Amino acid sequence: RGLPRLEAVYYIDLYSRDDSKDKAILLKFAKLDFCMLQVIHRKELSIITEWWKNLDVEINLPYARNRVVECYFWAMGVYFEPRYSFARKIFSKVIAMASILDDTYDAYGTLEELELFTNAIKRWDISNIDVLPKYMKLIYQGLLDVFGEAEEQISKEGRTYCMSYVIKAVKKLVQAYFEEAKWCSEGYFPKVEEYMQVSLVTTCYHMLATASFLGMGKIADKQAFEWISNYPKIVKASQVICRLMDDIVSHEFEQKRKHVASGIECYMKQHGVSDEEVIKVFRKEISNGWKDINEGFLKPTEVAMPLLERILNLARVMDVIYKDDDGYTNSYVIKDYITTLLEKPVPF
Repeated sequence: RGLPRLEAVYYIDLYSRDDSKDKAILLKFAKLDFCMLQVIHRKELSIITEWWKNLDVEINLPYARNRVVECYFWAMGVYFEPRYSFARKIFSKVIAMASILDDTYDAYGTLEELELFTNAIKRWDISNIDVLPKYMKLIYQGLLDVFGEAEEQISKEGRTYCMSYVIKAVKKLVQAYFEEAKWCSEGYFPKVEEYMQVSLVTTCYHMLATASFLGMGKIADKQAFEWISNYPKIVKASQVICRLMDDIVSHEFEQKRKHVASGIECYMKQHGVSDEEVIKVFRKEISNGWKDINEGFLKPTEVAMPLLERILNLARVMDVIYKDDDGYTNSYVIKDYITTLLEKPVPF
């Protein structure tokens, strides 16, 4: 469940304590590989950071979490290899925009504004921007720009058909966000089944898994996008892992303010049990989710292995960031992981 690059640091340290001459060359190459990748990743992060600064989120959207470095860390977790540079940059921007959407629906927009915004995104046309409040115009423009940038690149590969699948996933995501906003406004406690139907979508993991295919080149063909658009078992498993891990670590904090009911609260209310009992049930479901992911890798696989690895890595990122706390919101939790991959030199 660990992220490959974080695991690499662990094994570099482990092998460094071994005096075997047979391993000396392998260790040297591993260190060179890590350092060269670190340079590439730093350059990419500087590009993403510049893009984020141009959005001027702190001034224009002060309610939104300023987590651009964490977004890039997420993208690095999904694909770290040099050949996926474009994929990481686009994916980082998609995650960052999804984070802004989440905060807008969850903590800032009025129900009337959110309805306008949801309808505008469903239409996916810049001509709809005039009906939006000023702060939402910035988000809408930013969202269309990110996907426009992706389309410009993949059109060179003759894969423009990809965009319709990702945009459809974004539309479904904002509709689910709007449903949760209505629940929050009405103080509504859905049944667990109803909650999961909506909240699995608001994990963003289906949308992100679909978006992760954008930068995968021709291996992510129309058949692959059709496959992922039908919510295969391995994708549902990553959604379950994401939702339940998030609920376990964040439900107490979120309920200190006005917030949609968490899965733990819904389960407690419906079944009349304690939160400790719910957490036990959720941890079992998370374990089953990992088994489903393993099953998805049994050969012959439904799609090419490199595509399945994106979904696996999305689940791995979740396990790292949300293992004991909400490491995205409380980013100090994952600070050491980020500095290990982007800042700390590997000693030679």
